[in-house]
Amino acid sequence: MSGERGANGPKINAVVLDYGEVLCHRPADEEWSSMAKVFGTDRDSFHKLWDKNRGAFDRGDLTAEAYWAMLAEDAGAVVSAEQLNQVGQWDVTMWGKANPQMVAWLRRLRQAGIKTALLSNIHHAMIAYLRENFEWLDLFDFKTFSAEVGLIKPDATIYEHTLSGLGVTPRETLFIDDREINVRAARELGIHALRFQSAAQLRKDLLAIGFPVLPGTQD
Repeated sequence: MSGERGANGPKINAVVLDYGEVLCHRPADEEWSSMAKVFGTDRDSFHKLWDKNRGAFDRGDLTAEAYWAMLAEDAGAVVSAEQLNQVGQWDVTMWGKANPQMVAWLRRLRQAGIKTALLSNIHHAMIAYLRENFEWLDLFDFKTFSAEVGLIKPDATIYEHTLSGLGVTPRETLFIDDREINVRAARELGIHALRFQSAAQLRKDLLAIGFPVLPGTQD
C-alpha cells in the first residue's frame, strides 16, 4: 500500500510521529497538581515553570538535577534533593501512558509498507523509560530523540535529520504533532503535516487528504 493516495491527495510514503500527546496521553490534572504542591504553587503556575527550561532539558543541555533545581529556584521553593529526584520520577511516569489507538495505527502503517519514524523532544531519562517499557518502538524504521542529537523541534535541522534517516523527501512525508509551532515548521520544509488533537480528529483529517491507512475508532 506504500504510496497510495486519494484522487486528489498527496502521495505519502512515510509517516513521522511525535511522542508526547500523540503516542502517549497527556498527564492528568491531578498529576500536575501533585507536582505543583512540591514547589508550593498552583497547577497553572507550575506548568509555566515546568515549560520554561524544558527545551534546554530535552535538548540535553541540562541534567535532570539542574533542570529541577532551576525550577525550584524559579518557584522560590526550598526542595530537598530527595524530593527533586521523586518529582523527576513522577515526571517520567506521567508521560509514560501509551495511547493504544495510535500504537495500533503505527502497526497498521508498518503492515501497509509505509515507512515510519519517531521524532520527539525528549530528555535522557524519558528515552531510557521508553526503550525499557515499549517494545513497539522497534516498529519504527528510524527514531530521533532530541537529547541524543542535541536539537529540538521546531529547528529545521532535526526534521532534516529524520528525513535523511528515513531516506525520504519532504513531499512524500506526513508529520503528526500536537503543537502548532512544530507543524508549521514541518510545512515550511515542504512536509505534509497535521496537528494531532485526538485519534478521531486525525482520522477525519486523513480522510480529507485521501490517506488510506486510518486509526481505528476504538483500538
